[in-house]
Amino acid sequence: MEPADWTTPGAHQVTDGVYRIPLPLPSDGLKAVNVYALVTDTDLTLIDAGWALDAARTQLDAALTTIDRDVRDISRFLITHAHRDHYTQAAVIRRECGTHVALGIHEQHSMRDLSTPGALTLTSQLDVLIRCGAEAIVTDVRNAMLVNAVKTEDWALPDAWITDGEELTTPNRTLTALHTPGHTRGHVVFADFNHGLLFSGDHILPHITPSIGFEKQPGIAPLQDYLQSLDRIAQLADLMLLPAHGPVTDSSHARVTALQLHHELRLARTHEAIANGASTAYQTAQQLTWTRREFPFDTLDAFNSMLATIETAHHLDVLVLRGELSVKTIGDINHYQL
Repeated sequence: MEPADWTTPGAHQVTDGVYRIPLPLPSDGLKAVNVYALVTDTDLTLIDAGWALDAARTQLDAALTTIDRDVRDISRFLITHAHRDHYTQAAVIRRECGTHVALGIHEQHSMRDLSTPGALTLTSQLDVLIRCGAEAIVTDVRNAMLVNAVKTEDWALPDAWITDGEELTTPNRTLTALHTPGHTRGHVVFADFNHGLLFSGDHILPHITPSIGFEKQPGIAPLQDYLQSLDRIAQLADLMLLPAHGPVTDSSHARVTALQLHHELRLARTHEAIANGASTAYQTAQQLTWTRREFPFDTLDAFNSMLATIETAHHLDVLVLRGELSVKTIGDINHYQL
């Protein structure tokens, strides 16, 4: 039974042979990430792994103990995407136990950079901020980047690359991997059609909208990719939603519809900001409000200002693709107009 607070530690049974294990994160925004354990008498497969933090490892070990397992029993990790709260603990456990790790094939671009000595996490985002006309926050973001340099050993390449439509089997279920780019260009979800389950990673979250294109090597039009990926899930059967952040919910379709409506509203507000005189993505972001609580832009910290500005740029680019705006690059900065 699901606890009232989805972040409560433990192994919470979702259905026969499936347990949700929330692991802690070191921020006030997202407090936990869900790892899903697929359990049989002879196999233990984990979907996502958590962040390589001592607290997360302690909580994972304790949760597995409650279902009479430990990390040495994990046969493989199936990772939805290359973000550290999903991938890095798998790399650590693989070094200890030799566990097999698999990741979507379209994450190769980012993973090869992240596994290179001396890599930094946010260099691509700094380039995007320049194009957004956001020089005012570049220094603060760069300083945060230097504090959070990549630990290359936690980003060692996976043992296998998962392809779109690939069927991954455990002793009692078949998971179909579906490529759902947007949050990252190589994001995959895992659908268990026989049991009516969708392990959605960060593609579909029950309470928040995922960041778009926040990765080492972002795609050309991440929001356009994301909206198309939502359409793809809408065309499937309605499945129980097992997200990476938040509680399990009954309907993937209901949440997809809500996310589609959210982005159409954001596109309309973004268009209105340009009509009201904004020109760059940074100026546009400053005219919008942020999070479900409608915070003004100037109340956001450097990291969230960066996310807000980049998300605004992606909305502007979709409006250009739809023919509602045009864009001209002057110097290094993109300027938009009706």
